[in-house]
Amino acid sequence: MTQTLLAFDGSGIDGGLYTTVTGWATDSPHWLDQLIRTWSDFGLGVFAVFMLWGWWQARRADSVVMARVLASPLIVIAVYVVNSVIKSLVAEVRPCQQLPATVTVEPCPGVGDWSFPSNHSVIAFAAAVALCVAYRRLGAVALVAAALMAASRVWIGVHYPHDVVVGALIGILVALPLALLAGRAAPLVDRLRGGALGAALGGG
Repeated sequence: MTQTLLAFDGSGIDGGLYTTVTGWATDSPHWLDQLIRTWSDFGLGVFAVFMLWGWWQARRADSVVMARVLASPLIVIAVYVVNSVIKSLVAEVRPCQQLPATVTVEPCPGVGDWSFPSNHSVIAFAAAVALCVAYRRLGAVALVAAALMAASRVWIGVHYPHDVVVGALIGILVALPLALLAGRAAPLVDRLRGGALGAALGGG
């Protein structure tokens, strides 16, 4: 309890909006809550599928596109590390801990599992932006999925709205320049396409 009291309380930012959204979840049909919860818990796997699809399509594209697609999981990891540092520095208590009277769809994470910014939002938006730089259509679909992921984290009660909004911004702002820079690895992809990895990378 002492650790909770010493950590940052984000309820004064948008706690009212958080309780409104969790109230909607409480009043919603059980099947809808469970659908959103399943998406929120396991939906990040969809972004891995998007990356695999991007790689499959990039086999027929130029080396700049392939370089950006191959870099997308590395970009996600880099953005996650940045977010983890911010998360540990801010140490914001989960809203379901700070507002214990709130009924949530998801069991509340334990003390020390900080809330700000949302890891799920950061990962989803970083993946979507990295893919968008390579393939706009695929990236656009991924961005919609990322927005749904962010919203689901508030709906199930584990994040304040500002947690997911800032998480989305971090994912976008850090991933975008990295994705653009990844295109400079095209000469490396050209060399790899002429070697043993040629079949996987679409080389002759």
